[in-house]
Amino acid sequence: MCDQEHFEKDREEFERLGLVTRKQFGILLGAGVAMMLPEVANAVTVTESDVNVTTPDGTADCYFVHPSSGTAPAVLVWPDIFGLRPAFRQMGKRLAQSGYSVLVVNPFYRTKKAPTADAGAATPIDQVRPFTQGLNEGTQMTDAKAFIAWLDGQPSVAKNKKVGTQGYCMGGPFAFRTAAALPDRVGAVATFHGGGLVTDQPNSPHLEAAKSKAQFLIAIAANDDARSPKDKDIMKETFAKAGLPAEIEVYAGAAHGWCPPDSKVYNEAQAEKAWSRLLALYGKALV
Repeated sequence: MCDQEHFEKDREEFERLGLVTRKQFGILLGAGVAMMLPEVANAVTVTESDVNVTTPDGTADCYFVHPSSGTAPAVLVWPDIFGLRPAFRQMGKRLAQSGYSVLVVNPFYRTKKAPTADAGAATPIDQVRPFTQGLNEGTQMTDAKAFIAWLDGQPSVAKNKKVGTQGYCMGGPFAFRTAAALPDRVGAVATFHGGGLVTDQPNSPHLEAAKSKAQFLIAIAANDDARSPKDKDIMKETFAKAGLPAEIEVYAGAAHGWCPPDSKVYNEAQAEKAWSRLLALYGKALV
């Protein structure tokens, strides 16, 4: 589902090179607490809450945050393998402060309520990998439909505007399949260091996404590109043939997992670049 076997090696390599330090990350990561993200210019006041969303397989615990007044386009956020945690709450709140109604989900609700990673992104991969068992194309699509139906039932969501969805690491394929599941509702898809976006199977996430009507932002870690250098070209060709706008870029110097602020390979400069491109995508696509 994702190139998680490389994650620990990436973090060790960045520490060895001195690109991250224990002083910067140790205590915060050990507690599962995110570093502070840069403030949002002209941030709107938001309302946040923990919510439960009914799906065909049970009840998903999620975090919902939205502007305190008026309506705003909805965004569905799929976290990485470490799941719903303080870092993703902070990321969701920041997006809401920029003018969006944001639902950050616990993709592992069938197995365990959030937090599913006790130490955030510092949690050993082997402790969270079992939570991915049983998640597949079918569950991704049924969950996506349930989550967006729930969003569409909220007074804070602008029903006359398209929905956005974004996924990190293993959440990348989830975001792609969200667009495939709801092609008339989803207008924008963003993935950041997404894993398993391109496979050799007929139901590859990139092929499913090409059936949608969305616009795409695909931000690729440099080391992921080094491992799978053909993926970006395959996606460019596929989306071009489908007539779907797609910004596909390899982020130089960024390692797998560089966007969440509790990651040991968090790269603020490149994460902020990705953030600015995300806002640009939503600004033009969620209309």
